[in-house]
Amino acid sequence: MNLRRENVKMVSKLAIVVVGMFGFGYALVPIYKHICEALGINILAVGEQRDGRFGSAPGNTQVDMSRTITVEFDANVRGPWSFRPAARSLQVHPGEMATVMYEFENVQDRRMAAQAIPSYAPRQAAAHFNKLECFCFNEYTLEPGEKKQWPVVFVIDPKLSKDVTTITLSYTFFEVGSKTPPAPTARLAAPAGAGA
Repeated sequence: MNLRRENVKMVSKLAIVVVGMFGFGYALVPIYKHICEALGINILAVGEQRDGRFGSAPGNTQVDMSRTITVEFDANVRGPWSFRPAARSLQVHPGEMATVMYEFENVQDRRMAAQAIPSYAPRQAAAHFNKLECFCFNEYTLEPGEKKQWPVVFVIDPKLSKDVTTITLSYTFFEVGSKTPPAPTARLAAPAGAGA
């Protein structure tokens, strides 16, 4: 009899804990909303901001609107085909996503495989030029007379030095496995008096 009374007492306590936990969980949403409003976080009101009840939604704070960088696009080829950017330059703000298209045409009468390698000027810009989508380093096969367009989607890191106002993105497109000779390389002259 005593054991039964203890079991009923324990079940009653557990039922109170379950009801209390449910009530606390249910109350979390309005509590969280009031805390966010008090602290200025207001995450739950983003949908209301978009509706216009609390003004407009904040813009992307990672874009540095105080600076404009000119990005110039260059295309070099090692072989008889056509390769060029759709635009010669773009004006972008650091942190802003931008896209440029590159056009390629196989003007030969045979199938060819080719790929492109990028380079940057000035050199310190390379670490801050983040490509989100790029055709570089991939090998592509094009049929005779085939034309393709490939995007380069990029963001310039706002940490780029403020004295850099122009960046040149240059691609060299070359045929893979062709007999086209490689670009010449500079040789260092042997120091005077060095033996053979």
